[in-house]
Amino acid sequence: MSATTRGADAEQAVLAAVPKQLFIGGAWRDGAEGGTVPVEDPATEATIAEVADATEQDALDALAAAHEAFASWRDSAPRERSDILRRAYEAITARSDELALLMTLEMGKPVAESKAEVVYAAGFLRWYAEEAVRVNGRFTVNEAGTGRVLTMKQPVGPCVFITPWNFPLAMGTRKIGPAIAAGCTMVVKPAKLTPLSMLMLAKILEEAGLPAGVLNVVTARSSGSVMKPVITDPRTRKLSFTGSTEVGRTLMAQASEQILRVSMELGGNAPFIVFEDADLEAALDGAMVAKMRNIGEACTAANRFHVADSVAGEFAARLAERMGALKLGRGTEEGVEVGPLIDADQLGKVAELVDDAVAKGARVLCGGERVAGPGHFYRPTVLADVPDDARLLREEIFGPVAPVKGFASEDEAIAAANETEFGLVAYLYTSGLQRALRVSERLETGMVGLNQGMVSNAGAPFGGVKHSGVGREGGPEGIEEYLEIKYVAMSV
Repeated sequence: MSATTRGADAEQAVLAAVPKQLFIGGAWRDGAEGGTVPVEDPATEATIAEVADATEQDALDALAAAHEAFASWRDSAPRERSDILRRAYEAITARSDELALLMTLEMGKPVAESKAEVVYAAGFLRWYAEEAVRVNGRFTVNEAGTGRVLTMKQPVGPCVFITPWNFPLAMGTRKIGPAIAAGCTMVVKPAKLTPLSMLMLAKILEEAGLPAGVLNVVTARSSGSVMKPVITDPRTRKLSFTGSTEVGRTLMAQASEQILRVSMELGGNAPFIVFEDADLEAALDGAMVAKMRNIGEACTAANRFHVADSVAGEFAARLAERMGALKLGRGTEEGVEVGPLIDADQLGKVAELVDDAVAKGARVLCGGERVAGPGHFYRPTVLADVPDDARLLREEIFGPVAPVKGFASEDEAIAAANETEFGLVAYLYTSGLQRALRVSERLETGMVGLNQGMVSNAGAPFGGVKHSGVGREGGPEGIEEYLEIKYVAMSV
């Protein structure tokens, strides 16, 4: 048997193990109308699976199951919730190779990156297994000394989660982990482009002993029409969404009808600032991580590189050398470092942004072109001399394109970094401690990568400001999003 045959056999085995139905009230079932949604391998454009296409009624059934389960799950022992999350963490860790291959097949990223995401995703379950038993209130004497102040934290209630296609496992565990730990129930709608990882996660949590109805998963071709009735239903008490700012605005408007608690992790336009005193080699290492993680399809991806004039030319040339040497291909192939973009629409958007910048005067140092199909491939690209009116300085690229632009002063760099409605993350490279703190304080973002190109960490609060969203996911702050505070005034 050839290596190709063995690889095909492994892919088929992984795909066969995934449930393709809706998961509602602890049961796997077809959609009410029996329809399906195709799942495509973005490297080959071939359909690799068909999953159930939920209707509005299916989604309401899932909410009903979550509402019913909440009555008992909210009073479950914290240690029980902790143990379930721990078992799920161990199961994901044990099956990391299988889950990584599945993720690569539906999303396109190289298997090595998929394995890194599996580790990251599992980390949220481990973190919140530990947080489940540490939800604390307080008991104090009131200011007059005549009574007592008692506060307690209780689960918010049934939640609705809508997750994106770019991190199909981690964006699920980042929401599901703290919700389970807090005692909430949930309805999850994964992206139609990458539903398989979420369905496998549901199966793993079911096997870990999660009671029926606590987690419900609905897959659907149309997220808006199926999920709007659930979001506006009075039984729903929280909405968490990761995706574009445009969609986030719409969902927040829908959530306002029931005054829902919301967590929104929305778009980004991350600046990557390199000062003249930076360790240039370290900055290049960080740039490759910040730009090329997940093929550039990440809200945290470095979107524009602001580099001190004295080193901008060298930085751009050396970055182009590195990016131009990356190997493109199907993520399952040996040595591949860059996979395809998720679909034809995303490929077209990236090409359009590059073409716009070049037409306005930007120089292509490497890449700058699509790769003939099949598959949605775009060559890693570095652009120099990027003009101020280039769209890719203002719009989220979501692809392997790095525009480099010089600056003359610290104030100019900060002004350029902040000149966007987004405020998720910024990256900063400098060897000066005072400058590092000074610039970090002035950057209008929820997160800063200081001399490092990665900020994602299960134990840290992830989130942005301005149009990049509200709320935080991860760390001790993450579970607070799923807890209500109740104050009891006591006389003595």
